[in-house]
Order: sequence, then C-alpha cells, then structure tokens
Amino acid sequence: MFYTFSATGVVKLLNEHYGLTVTAKELEGYDEANFYVKDEQGNAWICKIAGESQHPAFLDAQVRILEHLAQGATKGRFQQVVRNLNDEPVTRLAMPEELYYLRLYTWLEGQPVVTVKGTRDLYTSWGSFLGKMDKALENFSHPAMHREIRWDLAHALDARDQLPCIKDPEKKRLAAYFLLQFETEVLPLWHRLRKAYIHNDANDYNILVQDDLVSGLIDFGDMVYTQLVNNVAIACTYAMLEAADPMEAAVAVVKGYHEAYPLTQEETDLLYYLVAARLCISVTTSAEKAAAGSDNEFHFITENGAWKLLFHLITINPLAMQQAFRTACGFPPVIDNAADYTPLLAERRAHIGRNLSISYKEPLKIVRGALQYLYDDKGRTFIDCVNNPCHVGHCHPVVVKALQQQAARLNTNTRYLHDHLVDYANQLIATLPPSLEVCYFTNSGSEANDLAIRMSRHYTQQKDVIVLDHAYHGTSTVAMELSPYKFDGKGGFGKPEHTHKALNPDMYRGPYRADDPQAGEKYAADVSKIIEGLKEQGRGVAAYICETLLGVGGQIPLPPGYLKAVYAAVRAAGGVCIADEVQVGFGRVGDAFWGFELQEVTPDIVVLGKPIGNGHPLAAVVTTRAIADAFNNGMEYFNTFGGNPVSMATGLAVLNVIREEGLQEHARVTGNYFMEGLRRLKEKHAIIGDVRGHGFFIGAELVRDRNTLEPAVPEIDVVVEAMKQRGFLLSTDGPLHNVLKIKPPMVFNKANTDALLAHLDEVLSSL
Repeated sequence: MFYTFSATGVVKLLNEHYGLTVTAKELEGYDEANFYVKDEQGNAWICKIAGESQHPAFLDAQVRILEHLAQGATKGRFQQVVRNLNDEPVTRLAMPEELYYLRLYTWLEGQPVVTVKGTRDLYTSWGSFLGKMDKALENFSHPAMHREIRWDLAHALDARDQLPCIKDPEKKRLAAYFLLQFETEVLPLWHRLRKAYIHNDANDYNILVQDDLVSGLIDFGDMVYTQLVNNVAIACTYAMLEAADPMEAAVAVVKGYHEAYPLTQEETDLLYYLVAARLCISVTTSAEKAAAGSDNEFHFITENGAWKLLFHLITINPLAMQQAFRTACGFPPVIDNAADYTPLLAERRAHIGRNLSISYKEPLKIVRGALQYLYDDKGRTFIDCVNNPCHVGHCHPVVVKALQQQAARLNTNTRYLHDHLVDYANQLIATLPPSLEVCYFTNSGSEANDLAIRMSRHYTQQKDVIVLDHAYHGTSTVAMELSPYKFDGKGGFGKPEHTHKALNPDMYRGPYRADDPQAGEKYAADVSKIIEGLKEQGRGVAAYICETLLGVGGQIPLPPGYLKAVYAAVRAAGGVCIADEVQVGFGRVGDAFWGFELQEVTPDIVVLGKPIGNGHPLAAVVTTRAIADAFNNGMEYFNTFGGNPVSMATGLAVLNVIREEGLQEHARVTGNYFMEGLRRLKEKHAIIGDVRGHGFFIGAELVRDRNTLEPAVPEIDVVVEAMKQRGFLLSTDGPLHNVLKIKPPMVFNKANTDALLAHLDEVLSSL
C-alpha cells in the first residue's frame, strides 16, 4: 500500500503542502506509513500517511483528541497537530491508485519505555500519566471513536476465530483457556463498568520516558470508546512484559493510575483477566499474520514476550493478583489469611460422612482449576501432579464449551434418539480392537466395574472372580468385593467366598523380580493355580479383572507377557478377561492409547472411567458382541444418566482434544523425561528405591534400605507435605503406603517437570 511514498517523495509533499524544507527517514509502522522529518534548525516532526482504510472521521478524531489534550494539566505531554498551508489538520493526497491522508505532528522527545530498564517509579509514573490523561478526557467525545476494532478488549472473544492459526497445541490451549475465563468472569459484569474515550494502546513503544519518568504518549491509532479500565489493563500488560517481577510492575501501574484517577474495586478485580485477554488478542493476531505470510516485523514485535507472560500469568492465582491490586488502591482485601477452616470442617463433620478423608495435614480449599494448576482461597498456586480424572486439564476450554453448550440445549435420558450417543460410541470403539464393539454408559468407574462383573456372570453362568492382591476396583458393593485394598484393610469385611486373590505381580518387592525374564509367566502361573483349585471344587471362573497398570497396588507396570499368559488360562477355563482401564486409559501411558496394548492382548470387556469425561461423571463398559448378546436376556438395562447428551458431548470433546493436541505423544515424551529425571534423583538419594511407570503413570517407591526394602514411612509423608508447601500436589499409594504416585493432567509440561524435580531434590536432601 505504501510503496508509493519514499522519503524523497515525503520531503516534496511537506514542502508543497506545509512550506517546510526537511529531510525524511522512514520508520516502521503497523498499518500506516511513518516518517521522521527534521529541518536544518533541528525542529522535528513525524509524518503519518494513511490509506482509505482509515476513515476521515476517525482521522479527525485523532486530531481533536490531541487538540483537547494540548490544554490544561496535560499540556506539552502530547504531540501537537501541525496544520497545512490551507489551515487543514489532514492533507488529502489524491493518487491514481487510491486516496491517501497525510498528517504532521510535532516530534515528542523521550525514549520508548521498551529501551530502558523498568523500575517501580517508572511503572508508577506510567499509571499516573494515564490516569491524568483519562481524567482530562472525562468531557471529551467524538462519534468516530464509537467503532469496532480487534484491539478493543470489549471484543476479546473475537480472537477465538484466530485460534486455529496457532499451531502449537499447548499455546492454543492456553489462549483458549484465558478467553474462556474472559467470557466467564468478565462478560457478566461488562455492562456495569464505566466507559470512556481511551487511547487503548499505551504500550512499551508508545510510552516515552525521560529521567526515569513517563514524559509522553504517542500513536492514537487504536483509540476507541470502551470500558475505561481497558486503558489500565493494556498499560499493565506491557509493563509486565519485560519486568523482572511482572505482578509488582502491574501493581505499580495500578497504584499510580488510581492516585491520579480513582478506579473502582470491581474494575481492579477484573484486571487479571483483562491483561490475559489483551495478550490473547496479541498472540492470535500474530498467528493470523504469520498464517497469511506477513513479513512485517511489527506484526510480531511482542509475540514472544506475550507468550512468555501468558505462561507466567497462569501460574498466578487470580486471587493473589486481585489482592495486590486492592491493596494498592486501598480497597478491602479479598483474601483473609488469618481465617481458618474450623467452621467449614465442623459443618463437614456434622453433615458429611466422616469416613470421607481430606488430603494433607493442613487441608486445602481449592477454588479454581486452570489446566495443570489449582488455586486455593489463600492466593496460592499449586501444580497438580496427581489429579488424573481431569485428564486433559482442569477447565479445558474445549471440554467446558462442549459441556456448556449441550447443557443449554438438551439433557435427557437415552430412551430418546440422540446423535451424540452413537457418535461417541463410534469414536470410542474406533480406538479399541475390532472385537470390542458394544458400549454401555454409566456414571462412574465403580458402576462400570459392577456392570462388567454382572455381564461376565450372565455370559459364563459362573460367579467366581479372580483379582489381584491389593487391587482396587471401586466403591459399589460388587466393586468392593473385588477390592482387597478395601476388604482386607481397616474396617474391611474380609475376602468374599467368590473372590480369589492372585499374586500382585510386583517386580520390585515380589517373589519374582525385574532381573527374572520369566517373571511374567511365573506370576501368571498363580492365576492358573487358582483356576485349577476352582476346578477341583467343581467351580468355574466368571472373570479375571485387572488394572492394566496397577494403581493402589503400587503404581506397577505389569511384567512382560503377564496378561498374555493369564488371559489364555482364563479363557481356556471359560472365563472372561476384564481390563480395568479406569485410571490407565486414554493415552496416559504414552506408548499406547490403552494399557492392555502394552501387554499385546485384547480383553473381552474393557472398563473406562475417570479420564473419560475430564472429571465429568461418565464411565463406560465396552465388550464383544457375544457377551452383549448374552447380557440381552430379556431384562432391560437402563441407566437414568448413563449416555445422556451432555455426558456424550463431553466425552466427544475429550477424545477430540486428546487427538488434536497430540496428548498421547506428549505423555510419552514428557513422561519419559520425567522418569529420567527421577532416576537421576535415585542415583543421588538412596531413599528412592525404584522408579517405574509408562508415560504419565509414574511411581517412585521410597525405602529406608535398598537391601531390606523397608518402607520409608513416615518419611514419604514428610516429603508429600513439604512438596505441598512448595506448590506441588502429590500423593502416596501402594500396599505399604510408600510409593509416590504421579498421575498429572496430560497437559503437564517439561517446565513443570523441571520445577518438581528441583524441589523434590531439595526436599530429599533435607530429610
């Protein structure tokens, strides 16, 4: 567009229309041609040339606002408009290909803030300058500023249209998350906020500095009539971009602004989300420009910094930032650090079953989730290292939107036809071996395991079930009867007659260890022994059920060849092989989508739960046609909520996210990286006896002695509590409660891994 205008051409235009004799040098610009011009006496100006895309009325608004600011307290701090020889503020240039508009402004001295080191005084001055400007504009108006532009935070959600241009799944997910938060937290209050005519782009290139104080502001090309607080949010965003302490920089800006032009408490409470929204507009715009092949460096000038700040922002609890802004403005605190949970705990004890446990010595009150992060009511942020039901991340925007939208349309039972039911069933079975082709939907893994056992008993006309010692399969009555972890534990009822415990195939502390290449077959032989014992009693096997990596059994991968031998023996006896994938499935193990694939077997029934709905109550049983036909014996199977449209929409969204974001491969690569780091810690700390797992299913067993394998209890509890204090939520597992279990949301990244390993190293060193 601007190739017509050379520096030489601009010199001629300024002489012709302004009577000036100058030299000119071209400057970079976003959507206008810009030239620095200077005469022999040292007077300097900036010449701006816009095309027809800039409406004359809006160019007039830029002139009027500068003329308005040339008066009163803001006099001398903004550029002055230079009129042409015809006393016009804008010069029309009729070129053959297009009509152009030339404006000339005085040059404003000062360095762009991006070129100087940020200090608290500078950031406070930044805010103060904007506050005085906005106060001066209280009685300004111009109809051309009532417009729609991408950079107006009021239209932040339009950035969703550019999300597909972001190719990195992690970055796209992060931007989408913050846009969802804007929709959730900001939009309901948007209509109540003050509106004003604002500059809308007080960035680190437009803010000028002299002697560590803000001296001026240039470039009114993005000005708009919108919410007043947006001006503060934008300033905070760019102050934070390169600051050593981003939150401190933002607080200083807010403090300076508030002292010059008071904010409301409601405005300050939204700044966290508004800063994030501005960053989202920036990165999506850069992505769109890149996709279009732009080579204008100005289009990408803040891209790297914006991404860095977005990744930092999600680690900040929004309450912490709200508290900091409120303190800076003298508003009441949003966090009561002195408050304890005694009343809440008392209410819980009074009305909630007391055998519902609470994690950690000092309980956490979690109020928000953000992908792999959890925020508590005290303003603290925790990295979630163990919450595997939120498989693709807490509040994943794709899953949340799918659930919200379907809930707003319809939720009912499966006695009506609905596409989501068959769509999800088809997509789910596409991930499984062909023989697993019939789906039943339930609300929990416990319910699904209960149903799987019921189906196996219909099919085989037998009742006896073989489980692994220390196994856990749920909380229903039938599932409890399959769970030695429960029935052999405190308050347990002992092993039921029809349940039979096989050896836990633990290659670290079991009878057959990792150095035995036949360990899998030897552990499988114990199952065969149980089958033979049943035969001698004239009894058969209904089912063998096993997690395909053992969870409460100790985060244990099964020995090579184990399930192949067990399944062969069970099927030879007429039994059904059930794979419990409730904790393991949906790509968590990295090397495969399902845990049973690691053993190169195909179960007769697979049970799914936890990650299937990303925390939404959804589970499933998938089985063969033969078993399904046998189960169809005249008694209807109906589940009021199983397979409802909202659950199916949620399940579809989870599958799509796993596939589109490449989370299985991410789990493989990052999980291996994690285990390599743990093994390095094992070399340094004798308390780590074993590191094991696949992908994001990881266990680290702590022992006092690597020869006797004496469990490191209570040392492991000290480690878990210490890591919690450092912002990492871990838990313990295993028959001896000495295994650190690590099963984070699948979006857990290498930076999280590095941080956890560094802190774990320090904690173990302190023991």
